[in-house]
Amino acid sequence: MFKSFASDNASGAHPKVVESVIAANKNHAKAYGYDEFTKKAELKFKEHFGGNIDVYFVFNGTAANVIGLAGITSSYSSIICADVAHINTDECAAPQKFIGCRLLTVPTSDGKINIEGIKKHVIRVGDHHYAQPKVISITQSTEYGTVYTSLEIRRIADYAHKNGMFLHMDGARLANAAASLNVTMKELTLDAGVDVLSFGGTKNGIMFGDAIVFFHPEYAKDFKYIRKQGMQLASKMRFISCQFEALLSNNLWLDNAKHANKMATLLARELGGIPEIKITQNVEANAVFVIMPKKLIPVLQEKYYFYIWNEENSEVRLMTAFDTTEDDIKDFVSTIQDCLQKTTVKS
Repeated sequence: MFKSFASDNASGAHPKVVESVIAANKNHAKAYGYDEFTKKAELKFKEHFGGNIDVYFVFNGTAANVIGLAGITSSYSSIICADVAHINTDECAAPQKFIGCRLLTVPTSDGKINIEGIKKHVIRVGDHHYAQPKVISITQSTEYGTVYTSLEIRRIADYAHKNGMFLHMDGARLANAAASLNVTMKELTLDAGVDVLSFGGTKNGIMFGDAIVFFHPEYAKDFKYIRKQGMQLASKMRFISCQFEALLSNNLWLDNAKHANKMATLLARELGGIPEIKITQNVEANAVFVIMPKKLIPVLQEKYYFYIWNEENSEVRLMTAFDTTEDDIKDFVSTIQDCLQKTTVKS
């Protein structure tokens, strides 16, 4: 069987999520989000993130990021983010195309940005020749699998608000960060000063769909029009929202995230015992970054799918998911050891 450590997007959907879709399919329901499933999902979000929020469901993470940012920016705005941020590296310039804004990047070695790096871009405020800094965007957990603490987020939020900017969080793996830190998702968002959240579900057990959370409803007063213009208003929205209602019920989101994180920790521990493998980042969520012998990569990829992060130094990214098993990891590590042994014997 072909197994993947490339992305938690490669996993299937959790059975309870599948059941929720089947249940939503039994009868007719009102279209465009006026259905009971969507209302229940919205209430679940309010349980987790606070009662005074607005939630909008969309089809995928790029849409959540782009139109979520569109709700708080203008075409003359700039967005400050990490150089490895998804909005900068993996969204095909969608923010620039659909918002018209400029992305200003902060170099980072671990995926996290800080005020020292951010403030270099907060310049020429009020100068009509220069794109105006409007949003700081952070990713939780980061593209390197590291996590921001609530205190780190609060510092960035306070700096943003002091300078007339918003704080946006790409929360594609927010559940993993909360599980890692043993805190609630609210502590890492509303309580820490986040203004807008892109909340992901596909990496944590749902089929498809993301949500955009506005922690201050006044920021979302015209957002329903932006979502429609952005081609993200689902007619049968219940099939997105019902999945979130299932994910956010009975701690399913937390159980899934804890398991994925646990598997990453196990994977790192097993790989750490192989001298030819070097772990390059702290393993804080469900990602493991390692440098391995270049000749080993194509051999492994015949059986396992994973991404090469840096071709120059043979650094790869290994992701675990809610359905990764200990046997998957043992087999992967055993395959690495066998390949290395054969290479040694040949040489």
